[in-house]
Amino acid sequence: MTPTLYGIPNCDTVKKARTWLDQNGRAYAFHDYKKAGVDRAMLEAWVATHGWETVLNRAGTTFRALPEADRSDLTADKAIALMLAQPSMIKRPVLDLGDRTLVGFKPEAYAAAFG
Repeated sequence: MTPTLYGIPNCDTVKKARTWLDQNGRAYAFHDYKKAGVDRAMLEAWVATHGWETVLNRAGTTFRALPEADRSDLTADKAIALMLAQPSMIKRPVLDLGDRTLVGFKPEAYAAAFG
């Protein structure tokens, strides 16, 4: 299976991950979830595995621009609804390796994942 990298092309962290994959000769498919969206079941699986606190990008401008009512009293269901409505709120990138996913980019985590 070819890994899939989920993200937004102009995101600096996604660019770093893509550069790492390219420089290390790792084939991957790229899924722009701002243009192509994200599947609810997949997002729910990411949240179940990593926790909504990890998957929801609370540091980004999209999240910070939300009304206080939307940002407060977050639950997994509320976070998923926010991320489905505005995929920019999903932490980037998410690398799907088939048997596991990595959220965010750390060169050492990618190196370990690829052995």
